[in-house]
Amino acid sequence: MSNPANASHNLVVLDMAGTTVADGGLVERAFERAAERLGVEPGTADHQAKLQYVRDTMGESKISVFRHLFGTEELARRANSAFEEAYGELVDGGLIAPVPGARETIEKFRADGRTVVLTTGFARVTQDAILDALGWLGLADLTLCPADAGGRGRPHPDMVLAAFLRTGAVDDVRDVVVAGDTAYDMVSGRRSGAAIVAGVLTGAHDRAVLTEHGATHVLGSIAELPQVLLESA
Repeated sequence: MSNPANASHNLVVLDMAGTTVADGGLVERAFERAAERLGVEPGTADHQAKLQYVRDTMGESKISVFRHLFGTEELARRANSAFEEAYGELVDGGLIAPVPGARETIEKFRADGRTVVLTTGFARVTQDAILDALGWLGLADLTLCPADAGGRGRPHPDMVLAAFLRTGAVDDVRDVVVAGDTAYDMVSGRRSGAAIVAGVLTGAHDRAVLTEHGATHVLGSIAELPQVLLESA
């Protein structure tokens, strides 16, 4: 591999669902299945309030979301297990696809000598199911879920910092690049100290929300990120 002329921005930390992976709203569908198993009736005010919270906290560790929604650790774990099972079934049904240009973008970064890390708020079993379904096992240098970073997902910066520490790809957190589609991706990136925190418009949140939560750039898709790094070199 050739190294970029400028050694900065050599660690690129990318979110999965909504950023590099198009899941067509499977998070909401899987949540609805899980909530129904725990007795939350579809169409009720309780169901709508819980679903809205899921939308508002896209990008956060799912077990953390369920702890907030269901109150006890036992119920949260039951909900999380039901969610992961339902999401896995939907993934196995062929209902996910790469965001156009995502694979090529990752391959370009690596060919240029950059280190690429894929992160998610899902559990490892679900993350691996997504990677396997897409034929992406081994595509990135490293993949991380909240458990790999001590258990705290976004909006905490832990996964970005774990990528920084584990890869040793850059010497300064300001040389880390973070990209994601949610407000929590932006908050996590800014808290980590990354200088480039790019929001993409292929997922959960719009330009205003991404900007409000700290995006340094807002892109149509992840395919535009290589040009941002070229211009920032």
